[in-house]
Amino acid sequence: MPGYLLSLALTFGFALAAHAAPPVTKSAKSGPWSAAATWDSGKVPGAGACVLVREGHTVTYDAKSDAVIRGINVAGTFRFAADKDTVLNVGLIKVQAGDEYSEEGFDCDHATPESKGTRPAFLVGTPETPITKTATIRLHFVEGMNKESCPAIVCCGGRMDFHGQPMSRTWLKLGKPLTKGAATVTLAEAPTGWNVGDKVVLTATTRQIKTKKTFQPSVRDYTQTEERIVKAIAGAVLTLAEPVAFDHRVEDGYAGEVANLSRNVVVESAAPDGVRGHTMYHKHSAGSISYAEFRYLGKKDTLGRYAMHFHLCGDTMRGSSVIGASIHDSHNRWLTIHGTNHLVVRDCVGYHSIGHGFFLEDATEVYNVFDRNLALQACIGKPLPKQVLAFDPNDGAGFWWSNSHNTFTRNVAAECDEYGFRFEVVAGKDFDPKLAVRQPDGTRKTVDVRTLPFVRFEDNEAHCHRRHAFNLGGLGNGSKGVDGIGPDEKHPFVVRNMKVWNSHWAFHAMTPSLLVDGYTMHDVEYGLWRSVYTRHAYKGVAMTKISVTPEFAPTGTRPKEVDYPKPLDPTDDLPPTTVITHVAKTNGKLVVRGTTSDNNAVKRVVVNGAEAKATTANFAQWEVVLAATTELKAHAEDAAGNVEKTPHEAKVK
Repeated sequence: MPGYLLSLALTFGFALAAHAAPPVTKSAKSGPWSAAATWDSGKVPGAGACVLVREGHTVTYDAKSDAVIRGINVAGTFRFAADKDTVLNVGLIKVQAGDEYSEEGFDCDHATPESKGTRPAFLVGTPETPITKTATIRLHFVEGMNKESCPAIVCCGGRMDFHGQPMSRTWLKLGKPLTKGAATVTLAEAPTGWNVGDKVVLTATTRQIKTKKTFQPSVRDYTQTEERIVKAIAGAVLTLAEPVAFDHRVEDGYAGEVANLSRNVVVESAAPDGVRGHTMYHKHSAGSISYAEFRYLGKKDTLGRYAMHFHLCGDTMRGSSVIGASIHDSHNRWLTIHGTNHLVVRDCVGYHSIGHGFFLEDATEVYNVFDRNLALQACIGKPLPKQVLAFDPNDGAGFWWSNSHNTFTRNVAAECDEYGFRFEVVAGKDFDPKLAVRQPDGTRKTVDVRTLPFVRFEDNEAHCHRRHAFNLGGLGNGSKGVDGIGPDEKHPFVVRNMKVWNSHWAFHAMTPSLLVDGYTMHDVEYGLWRSVYTRHAYKGVAMTKISVTPEFAPTGTRPKEVDYPKPLDPTDDLPPTTVITHVAKTNGKLVVRGTTSDNNAVKRVVVNGAEAKATTANFAQWEVVLAATTELKAHAEDAAGNVEKTPHEAKVK
């Protein structure tokens, strides 16, 4: 093992396997997993086997087996049959080029160059051909593997895809109130892709956080969130197998959510109470996830071992997305984006995590998009060993970040232990907030991350939180918050159309240069809590049913709406950012879809010279049909005339 890899292995607690692995079974040619002729041994791999799918071979997994395969290294293509039920029990799946079987190299981002030939590929469905039956991958700990790194599914410069049957929506608002003892649920709209037998979760609409004015240790101890099985579906009406035990309110424009946790593609730990598994993409990898379920994953109190993890990918995975995923019952976060830009995360359900849920790890991540996700019950954890940001107590935020230059739109955070939405930066001896961050032209520049505004923060909602609904750079963990450092008056934080209800503290904003354009607070104890009104401008702030005080311990004077947007002078000189997320060949044409985000109005999106059509507001989703081609180039222009400086370029295979 080269010295620098050994050093990294020791730094992150990895070790070589303590026991010798059995001989490696290698693919002899392309073919089905279940065919003896596919393998050089002349036998189908069985329990304890170490398997290598060799470069140039395509092996199709077509089995439903209880045998636990020790490990599968994919240097060729390993795909799941889309038209039959499959079950794979395995200790490790690693997608990486090379003709040797290995259970090492979990820091492969440091050593694996971008593939110049055919990528190794692990395909549990594809965007064009999702799994139509069921596919289950059950991760087992196998003796001799390292418990801190295995079991796992890891992509090291290859392609990794998980795609189940699409849904119109993975979660919806209640359409009518649901009373205790009822078993019939009316949704706000009729979903497609939901099935009898699916597990749904109904979010609490009344927080249970205090007894005699003392905070309970966790929302999980006194929750009114409920899990149920769907017995029947008729349009927007679900019949549950058991009645609900609590009321779920719909009143005054405020409603709880119903989320579907079930998918026909599942990745899970075989021993949720034992050694859990995790999944990880590394630099130069490719692939996306849609409508797949990741459950009982995440290694508790272990750095870098999360249910779903994009690790130090930089710009190399631009074009990847996580759409419609269900990530639940995690012992270590739902989705971690670490040192990775341009990832699109949409319509996902995160339910019950230890520590933060949707998490941006080291304050360098920019241009990621979180759109219409549900974060439910991110519960209190503790700091992880050797974590990058030592000031983070990992105390349970639905969405947590230290670099705001990302997009958050249409998300709901509900019933989390500490925060619904949390921006936190604490400068000190353990952290210098001046970091090298990607710029619109693709270069990197050292900036104080506290000064970076949102790309977009709009139409988000928080309810039923144990403490904070939205904390923007405020106090926490005994700190001074952002310590008076923030964006300038021309590039402020902009918060549009935020809704908070049934929470303790509705809004805690210590960052300077903040423009609020619509903020509704209802049925909360405190409205504006310890705000520092340095270069703030507020319009459309409404507070109803405030039980303690609308404004507590402010610094300075709350700005008047008549002065809006003064003292700020917002200037739009930020170009949009675009990601091509989907390419499909149809009748000799290419259907190209993508996502664009901007701090204001987008004027146009252009792909190979053709203007795309917006399919949701402001080109948050768009589509264009093109003549067949092998290369794509997409960029956007906003209403202020700013043109994207680094178009997304993608090859079509």
